[in-house]
Amino acid sequence: MHVSKVTDGVYQLSINIENMLFEGLWEVPNGVSMNSYIIKGEKTAIIDGVCGWDGVPEHFFGLLKELDIEPESIEYVILNHMEPDHTGWIEDLKKIHNNFKVICTKKGAPLLEAFFNHTENIMVVGDGDTLDLGGHVLEFAEIPNVHWPDTMATFDHNTGTLFSCDAFGSYGRVDHGNYDDMLSEEDLKWYEEEAVRYYANIVAAFSMFVDKAITKCAGLPIKIIAPGHGVVWRKDPMRIVEDYKRYVAYQKGPAMKEITVLWGSMYGMTEKGVNKVVELLEKEEDIKVNVHELPQTSWGQILKSVWTSTGVVLAMPTYEYKMFPPMAAALEELGKKKAVNRLAFRIGSYGWSGGAQKELDHIMEQQKMNWSFIDPVEYKGAPTKDDLVKIEAGVKALVEAVREAVK
Repeated sequence: MHVSKVTDGVYQLSINIENMLFEGLWEVPNGVSMNSYIIKGEKTAIIDGVCGWDGVPEHFFGLLKELDIEPESIEYVILNHMEPDHTGWIEDLKKIHNNFKVICTKKGAPLLEAFFNHTENIMVVGDGDTLDLGGHVLEFAEIPNVHWPDTMATFDHNTGTLFSCDAFGSYGRVDHGNYDDMLSEEDLKWYEEEAVRYYANIVAAFSMFVDKAITKCAGLPIKIIAPGHGVVWRKDPMRIVEDYKRYVAYQKGPAMKEITVLWGSMYGMTEKGVNKVVELLEKEEDIKVNVHELPQTSWGQILKSVWTSTGVVLAMPTYEYKMFPPMAAALEELGKKKAVNRLAFRIGSYGWSGGAQKELDHIMEQQKMNWSFIDPVEYKGAPTKDDLVKIEAGVKALVEAVREAVK
């Protein structure tokens, strides 16, 4: 855990989390930072929290000591939302200091009781409500369903800092700096790649609400964006806002000039067709190609790749009259995240019977994904020369469709 100064009277407490599944589900191969913020005016407030993740509250209290803050002096605990990765430390604070007010939204109060049996000293706030700390006037803006229903953002009028919770956040551990003005352009682009994967995994299904949150926050004179995860943006805060605008737009497509190949093969027959697909796509110099084998590739990476891609190739065999199970599971998750309106081409092999196409059609209809498919190429056993010719024609048709869509 470490502490750093965001701006006058505003400090960040941060810890990197690694070697775990975020939300018990998503791989974070590059880690993820958990950010909490202290605002020191005449009164002191803490926004969100990191304690509880390492099981050692002394680390949290040690950081407060570095800032010359006694835990007992914290008068306000601001919960931008109730998800435990931001609030798990509240029980540790209560052990030594129980005379603080919790500030949350109307929807946050019952969640606070449900998770931590906390029902006293709760101050419910809504859009436009303010809190004067003496030297820092905070305004609250409800941004529900980004990505919990009780979510709000907190804006410090004195410093122009927006504490945005999960909005404008990213994956990625923080090593040598947690601020955009301390990072090279190469570093920033790396964090933006982490941001789009974070978005696709965590908030993609709520893109409509993210769009509303962006619009609501646009009316604030923002100078700094301080999210719950990832980089603090104080040199160019609108950069991450523009990134998120694009991520929202990718949901319905078209997205980037990219094609993602998702494939699985039991005995190498479907793989023979995939090899032809990849060979053809790699010749297209102006189109980025992402290739992921299932089930070896994590869902988190698959979601990120499809989220940024306008085109998708699905390659899987029939398995017991249905789709290759890892592919069916991945498509179900893509449907839940509402990755709609992709351009797609499907190939695959079968043995004694087909059936994968029927299940694919069912998932597309059930999840209302509205993908536009080029005629599939399905073959018995290994692909023949004629099958490979058909695959080539399908790939070329997909490439042209993607180019036309992203013009």
